[in-house]
Amino acid sequence: MNGKTNGKTDMHLEQTLTGWIDAHFDEEVAFLQQVIRIPTDTPPGDNAPHADAIADMVAHFGWHAEKHAVPTQAVMDYGMQSITNLIVRRPYQAGGPTIALNAHGDVVPPGEGWTHPPYGGVIEDGFIYGRAAAVSKCDFATFIFAVRALESLGVALRGGVELHFTYDEEFGGLLGPGWLLEQQLTRPDLVIAAGFSYTIITAHNACLQLEVTVHGKSGHGAMPQTGHDALQAATRVLNAVYNELPALAKIKSAVAGIDSPTMLVGRIEGGTNTNVVPGKVVLKLDRRMIPEEDPVAVEAQVRALIETAVHGVPGIRLEIRRLLLSQALRPLPGSEKLVASLQKNARSVIGEAITAQGTPLYADARLYGEHGIPAVLYGAGPRTVPESNAKKADERLALDDLRKATKVVALTLLDFLRT
Repeated sequence: MNGKTNGKTDMHLEQTLTGWIDAHFDEEVAFLQQVIRIPTDTPPGDNAPHADAIADMVAHFGWHAEKHAVPTQAVMDYGMQSITNLIVRRPYQAGGPTIALNAHGDVVPPGEGWTHPPYGGVIEDGFIYGRAAAVSKCDFATFIFAVRALESLGVALRGGVELHFTYDEEFGGLLGPGWLLEQQLTRPDLVIAAGFSYTIITAHNACLQLEVTVHGKSGHGAMPQTGHDALQAATRVLNAVYNELPALAKIKSAVAGIDSPTMLVGRIEGGTNTNVVPGKVVLKLDRRMIPEEDPVAVEAQVRALIETAVHGVPGIRLEIRRLLLSQALRPLPGSEKLVASLQKNARSVIGEAITAQGTPLYADARLYGEHGIPAVLYGAGPRTVPESNAKKADERLALDDLRKATKVVALTLLDFLRT
């Protein structure tokens, strides 16, 4: 951050900056409506059309969005249909940091129970409704309009901003930010990734996801002894998993906002008909790890737990396939400067102190951390995540919270980039 300007100049710039956001807020809301209205359900994950639309939209601001399409075969092997990640580079004078602002455009399918169209972008009683209105299509608007506000000042800036709009958070991020980093298409100095609430996230859990296939042998329901019941064996796995939960609850993290490791089976598929002994059952398991745990050791423990559960059961064979092994996000040197600036500006804009802490969720921001780049999560959202119905029916965002977050991010960019 640069302190060369005097206090009066600082105040004038900050007022001009926030005033621009107020003056263009209707435009920002309309922009967000367009972002929400293009479906990006993942699965199936056909998300390139959304990226193409965003590239066209920012072109109206005189910006060029680089389109980085992930090879089709890699995307198909991954379980999705199309991914085009975007980088918008805004370079200024030499001598300052490059700050990346990252938001993801892929979303979980809407599901049932909506009272507003999930891709309508409907505005009612001061809220905008729609899938990813709160996580994290809202921050396409937050970040774009924060940068536009910064550049509207017409003052000399040093360093640069990169907007990273990626499309693989729901599947883990490896073909989103991970792909951009592995391909050496970007190397920012600092990252602000899409947030969930007023809280600044500085750390998050790691996550292991496994697909466990229990193979048995089908048999007629009238003669079950002719088969080997895969569901009965899978029940042993389920019991082993859930019997482990009390021990996990005793493990505590020292990171504020993060409690204990968790484990659950989130999906079960199997069987062919009511009157047939199930010959195959597939379980999908999620194990969240606190930052203090070693993901490699945890995976070995979980695999051993599953294998032991069915060891010696006649006619039963296991396949265990890793779906995801994500690392935890941990604070790196430099992230404290981002936190300090965001907190200062949030106090000014929101009128209250906001906390910096960990979260039991996991996000693709961790991939920047794995490359040694300090990253925090902050963006438009309510005081607490549940208030937004994030990833549930009637997901929504208070428009006033969008306005506030845009101002906070813009002021933070000003802190770091003004000469």
